[in-house]
Amino acid sequence: MTLLRWSRLSLLLVLLAGGWAGRGVAQERYDLVIHGGRVVDPETSLDAVRDVGIRAGQIVAVSATPLTGARVIDATGLVVAPGFIDLHQHELTPAAYRLKAMDGVTTALELEIGPNDVRKFLEQRRDHSLINFGTSASHPWARNAVLGKGEAGDGEVVPHAGPATNDPATPEQIARMQQRLRDELDAGALGIGMGIQYTPGASRQEIIEMFRVSAERAVPVFVHMRGERVESVGEVIAAAAVTGAALHIVHINSSCLGDAPECLRMVAGARARGLDVTTESYPYIAGMTQINSALFNPGWREKAGMEYSDLMIPNTGERLTKERFEQLHASPKPQIIIMFNNKQSVVDEVMANPLTIVASDGFGGHPRNPGTFARTFSQYVHDRRTISLMEAVRKMSYMPALRLERSTVAARKKGRVQVGADADVVVFDAEKFRDQSTFEKPDVPSVGVRYLVVNGTVVVDGGTVVEGVTPGRAVVGDRGR
Repeated sequence: MTLLRWSRLSLLLVLLAGGWAGRGVAQERYDLVIHGGRVVDPETSLDAVRDVGIRAGQIVAVSATPLTGARVIDATGLVVAPGFIDLHQHELTPAAYRLKAMDGVTTALELEIGPNDVRKFLEQRRDHSLINFGTSASHPWARNAVLGKGEAGDGEVVPHAGPATNDPATPEQIARMQQRLRDELDAGALGIGMGIQYTPGASRQEIIEMFRVSAERAVPVFVHMRGERVESVGEVIAAAAVTGAALHIVHINSSCLGDAPECLRMVAGARARGLDVTTESYPYIAGMTQINSALFNPGWREKAGMEYSDLMIPNTGERLTKERFEQLHASPKPQIIIMFNNKQSVVDEVMANPLTIVASDGFGGHPRNPGTFARTFSQYVHDRRTISLMEAVRKMSYMPALRLERSTVAARKKGRVQVGADADVVVFDAEKFRDQSTFEKPDVPSVGVRYLVVNGTVVVDGGTVVEGVTPGRAVVGDRGR
């Protein structure tokens, strides 16, 4: 055989081998393929049309060429992004999970306050949840256990105002709180939740001692600050600085109100000097809380700059009078109240700031519960164009995943559309993704999410929640043990 003929034969064999190899890759089957969507991955800045192959609950292929699977979802013209991660969701019921799913959320966590019992919280939801779940270890409920009645009443998000919230603690009581927090972290909590405004009896020394547990276990503290705005930011940043704890300031929009831009400058300054400080916000002018909590201790109007008429009962639209407020505040029955205490211009500035993670502070009766993520997208990406699509996805998925990496290695597989990531994926129509809930009708689901995948299982299919599927898993802390 001449050299020329040998070269041609070799080339033919190589081409044939390559063709068969290419055919083998193309014909590899996946459990689920999301085909032809605009794939957005905020970690790598990928923004391109791709196919996403999913197998056994993980993303195993992100391909520029078509993939085949047992089921293929046509995502042509749709955005394919990491499922949104809500760090601050209070209502964690099956009904709330359905609303979160329609808002593009694949993981909803209760990190601000936390429950009275972490083990019970996780076990109640294991194998029964539509989306992923998790929680913090609760300082308010630890304080309640040490100084008060010890148990949470029905419907209570925070302890009722009383000695457990208002009285100072002794060094021995503080030590008992610290041990309870350690036990809750051992049970799987993702950090320490502190509602300092709801425990006004907690001294600055007590706060520092709780931060020391956070630093000891190398997990973040998720803090609802006191009501002094700039001074409160200074208090928690100082506690982080002297202890070495990682700090996450919840809803800086409602904690700092008109001072929020300055509060964000303080956060930026702390970060520039090496402190691990993050924060979050939601896109609404009104907050919500429990009217018989310590937040409404005497002097609340002067401190918050509010009047009775700024308070509204959810669903009914009833604005309060002094007499109605006193009646509800004195009642032993928990009553959720909406507070109109912010300006749209402040909220807009805070939401567009690159430091703010999007988190809902969701609870039934407020439109932020079902609508935070769709509203962020529709208001700031689609309408105002103050946030890019990539930046919005970063704020709603990747940034919260980064915050959680301090708590659990599992977070490294969330907030991304990459090979090896958990198959938590939202597929939405960028033109139609909008919130529908209002203060008058606060429980209307968002529209525009066409498909939602949680751990490889489709839970929103064609814009409708799938019945009878519960693929949500517990996101538990493993850093602080």
